[in-house]
Amino acid sequence: MASIQYTSTGRRKRSIARVTLVPGKGTITVNGREIDTYFPRETLRMIIRQPLQITGVLGKYDVLAKVDGGGLSGQAGALRHGIARALVAVDTDLKTKLKKEGLLTRDPREVERKKYGQAGARRRFQFSKR
Repeated sequence: MASIQYTSTGRRKRSIARVTLVPGKGTITVNGREIDTYFPRETLRMIIRQPLQITGVLGKYDVLAKVDGGGLSGQAGALRHGIARALVAVDTDLKTKLKKEGLLTRDPREVERKKYGQAGARRRFQFSKR
């Protein structure tokens, strides 16, 4: 017997999160590890739980996620985006709440590449006339 599950994808910077929501007790598992061991900072865990708290379903769904690419901050943002999208798949009435908070919008900011002949993406070497 197959259980009900809702899947979605979230992205932030170079990170991609594949999220599955399953009815349960509210545990969050990231890459096979508990959220507390994967994300050591409390602020990152708060970011991840934000869509669940706003919609009021914090203890009703288990979150299973596979995250790759980027750093911890980008992965937390991608996870938040994926959870928000999965919640919309669960109940379309939640879309207005999540949209108002800006959780369904993908953050387009990425690191600008370094250009040749320069010290960084925008910083140039010191100019000398002679």
